[in-house]
Amino acid sequence: MIFGMGVFKGMMVTLKNFLTSYVCKPDNGGIFTVQYPEEREKVIENFRNFPFLVYDETPEKIRCVACGICERECPPKCIHIEMALDAAGKPTRKPAVFDVDYGLCMNCGMCEDVCPFDSIFMDHAFEVTAPEQSEGLVRHKERLMKSNEYFQKVRPTLASAIDQKRKASEDKKKAAAAQAPAPPPPSAGGPPAKQEPK
Repeated sequence: MIFGMGVFKGMMVTLKNFLTSYVCKPDNGGIFTVQYPEEREKVIENFRNFPFLVYDETPEKIRCVACGICERECPPKCIHIEMALDAAGKPTRKPAVFDVDYGLCMNCGMCEDVCPFDSIFMDHAFEVTAPEQSEGLVRHKERLMKSNEYFQKVRPTLASAIDQKRKASEDKKKAAAAQAPAPPPPSAGGPPAKQEPK
């Protein structure tokens, strides 16, 4: 056996891959360098980066009910939620404060997985910057909210499945409400008189 033959074979494999990368297309092992930002790779649908909140039709119809599950389950604790209160001081099941610290977020998608109201999902936006990390990377509710149309655009398969599930749930509630017996009308003479025991 010739001394150094293994090294020679390894170098030939490297040379072959180097030369064929200029001939083959990217899908077949060719050069896949992208001249960013002029050129961009197509983002796959399940790509996840930072979370955003979904609302239906108008921002007042935000899906989030401020239950706080995502805040409790977030590993780096980058989510802060406070429930809104009405004039009487009762909870309104809407967030008054919903902050996400993008500087702490590790893009795990745990908040999306645990949300029972289909309100928080991971975005495709990754070009996020700020002059000051401590303040500039904290996104408040107003900047986190995006429409269902945007959600349909970035995650069409998941968004369509969720819309179908929500529509089926609403139809089921309407059907149950239609089948519920109507309450009896109040009698004209007031409540029935009590019968005296014999």
